[in-house]
Amino acid sequence: MVSRFTPILIGGAALALASVTACSPVEDDTTTSASPSASVDACPSGALGGTVAAGKLTIGTDNPAYEPWFKDNKPASGDGFESAVAYAVAQRLGYTKDQVAWTSVTFNNAIAPGPKTFDFDINQFSITDERKQAVDFSSPYYLVRQTVITTKGSKIANAKTLAELAGAKLGAQVGTTSYQAVTDIIKPTTKPSVFNTNDDAKAALANGTVDGIVVDLPTAFYMTAADLKDGVIVGQLPQVGVPEQFGLVLDKGSKLTGCVSGAVDQLRQDGTLAVLEKTWLSDSGAPELK
Repeated sequence: MVSRFTPILIGGAALALASVTACSPVEDDTTTSASPSASVDACPSGALGGTVAAGKLTIGTDNPAYEPWFKDNKPASGDGFESAVAYAVAQRLGYTKDQVAWTSVTFNNAIAPGPKTFDFDINQFSITDERKQAVDFSSPYYLVRQTVITTKGSKIANAKTLAELAGAKLGAQVGTTSYQAVTDIIKPTTKPSVFNTNDDAKAALANGTVDGIVVDLPTAFYMTAADLKDGVIVGQLPQVGVPEQFGLVLDKGSKLTGCVSGAVDQLRQDGTLAVLEKTWLSDSGAPELK
């Protein structure tokens, strides 16, 4: 059985933790865990009690699963930031790759009240007090920035301030903190459009239905580079209040929450999360809107 403290192998190559000089994705002074880490004795390696399937770790995510979080819509590949994080957590809990099972769960169903078909779900879930009423969250594994994107030639392509976005027709995926950022930070004069998925939002941007959309920064880089013709990053939205953080979602009151949080904490502290972020995500070339 793989030890939870063994250096992790991702994509067949050992992670050179000692060579990483970047800060971890979530700094210790901004980390907020939904549940305290459990003791080692409470988290037997590869034999956690209360999993969906005995001897396996069942992980949920959406379908399609987008890049750069996943690659080629194949969560089980281990490629993409969230796929790699999921397997790193599983390995820290003592589960090998062939002991991990993936299941498709929509974003809204994953955070809705009620029993879950997964042990934890990874799908860019921002940790919020409202969502904590229905589900548990692990310790955060990524610090998030929301970003406005558009296309060349649009009326907001050269915007440098929030004020220049006030008159724009904007949109974002329903139920996300991206949409909340539009309403709470940008506060456009025109009611923002709501889309079922980021793909729908991207299509609306491409056909000119909206002037711009808001997504998280890594998604912004991928969309503007690979998905959109003449895609442009307008800029990152300012961080307001407590930094937005992604956490793994678990059933409310799950017996696994402490163990999963403990695994995430270890991955942050030993630099693994920083390595994975550096490997799969980019954070350059996006000015901050004032």
